Amino acid sequence: MRRPPDDERHRDRPVILWGITGGLVLAGALIGPVPAFAHEHFWVHMVQHLLVMLVAAPLILLSAPVTRVLRATRGRTRFRLAAVLRSRPFRVVSHPLVTWGLFALVMWVTHFSPIYQLAVDDEVVHLAEHSAYLVAALLFWTPVIGLDPARHKLSWPVRIAYLLLALPLQSFLGLALYSSERPLYAAYPSLDDQRLGALIMWIGGDLLFVFAVALAVGGWMRAETKEAERIDKALGV
Repeated sequence: MRRPPDDERHRDRPVILWGITGGLVLAGALIGPVPAFAHEHFWVHMVQHLLVMLVAAPLILLSAPVTRVLRATRGRTRFRLAAVLRSRPFRVVSHPLVTWGLFALVMWVTHFSPIYQLAVDDEVVHLAEHSAYLVAALLFWTPVIGLDPARHKLSWPVRIAYLLLALPLQSFLGLALYSSERPLYAAYPSLDDQRLGALIMWIGGDLLFVFAVALAVGGWMRAETKEAERIDKALGV
């Protein structure tokens, strides 16, 4: 295998660091003391969900994992992976309207159905729940990050609108949990615990989304500046 030039490897280092950081956040959310406390406190469970869906997932995507896998594979393996990425089912599931809808569906269904209580009682269901959170989050953030090969490329204004439309998902879900007059889950009998978790989802989720929107606005401004410089250079200004 050809060794990448030194300048290319130097540029890759910060990108790889994003992926490592995302992996560490994901591991911290799912392994160790956090899951243990999450079984006892609803608010810790909410922190866990925010770390998986709104922190770890976008950080992992910032390392362009699909691009790296394609670069690292050769022959038949690479051909099969490329075929999956070009397949109709993948094009459908990676469409921004679908990714947005899946994100909303997973969030609301898992919190307002028997699935949540089952996940607390059954480790297999718990694993499936977190897998659904991670997959839905990776799909959701893919059109926003836009570093890996994708059929559906979003302009910067559309990315910002995509995020702004998703922001109320956290707000309304947190508000619904906070407004309940009784505990919704047998595993978490404390109404104060439930309301604290609701506030974390509501306020914490909103802050993370606002931060993402601010980054997207910054990315749009940088792209506009580069385009203006390119045009000036082409015109000899």
